[in-house]
Amino acid sequence: MEVKPKVKLIAYTPEPEKLVSAAAKLCYSHAPASEIMENLDEEAVSRFLNNLMSFGHASPVEHVNFTFAVEGVSRALTHQLVRHRHASYSQKSQRYVTEGQFDYIVPPEIKKVPGAEEAYIKAMENAQASYDELAEKLIQSHKEELMKQGMSEKAAARKAEKMGIEDARYVLPNACETMIVFTMNVRELLHFFNVRCCNRAQWEIRNLAYEMLKQCYEVAPILFKNAGPNCIEGACPEGAMTCGKIQEVREKTKSIKESVDESRA
Repeated sequence: MEVKPKVKLIAYTPEPEKLVSAAAKLCYSHAPASEIMENLDEEAVSRFLNNLMSFGHASPVEHVNFTFAVEGVSRALTHQLVRHRHASYSQKSQRYVTEGQFDYIVPPEIKKVPGAEEAYIKAMENAQASYDELAEKLIQSHKEELMKQGMSEKAAARKAEKMGIEDARYVLPNACETMIVFTMNVRELLHFFNVRCCNRAQWEIRNLAYEMLKQCYEVAPILFKNAGPNCIEGACPEGAMTCGKIQEVREKTKSIKESVDESRA
């Protein structure tokens, strides 16, 4: 069973393709910068942008940002996601938000093996029990100490909870479900899709990447016309480590874009 994250494109730069066309046009124009958005109808944008993307002129696409809200993913995924440094991130904090009865992601391969899911769930329950026990002990200890220092019981309880869960979180697993909002410009998104839509990417972030690609393509089909894993336009760059399924990967990426085109028609 495929585990799909909840992905929502919550904001993006208005008229993204027109803006990129205008920014690129400025590089070759004698017109004032204040007029670069003029005389760019849909046909002109399409013509100009298709040429631009075929040339691989990447800097103009940095002017356009896309912001996503993501739920139903693990911290194992977000540890990989934040390695894409040309982006901005805001993630649910385990320092300030208690993880009482935390949700978790179950990898599909674990579900396939007899007895593995039961062992996995038991591990999650043990982690929850350890977290709860540690949090309770730490919070109580901090509360007593703060009250000794003259703090009111209410204020001490509030501060002690934050202090307690800050250290109790160390026993929480990578499977812990989290939420994150992040913003990437188009250049970073194209790179992200190159490496994370690849079959060799970890399964969870690959699922995220394809969901993001679909929504980006819906908004800006020319900008993301060639977006996807590196192998959709040429040979696999992984060498001896290739998945050996180039045609399958190409068909998957193509079908996602075709489904968007069909719904738009």
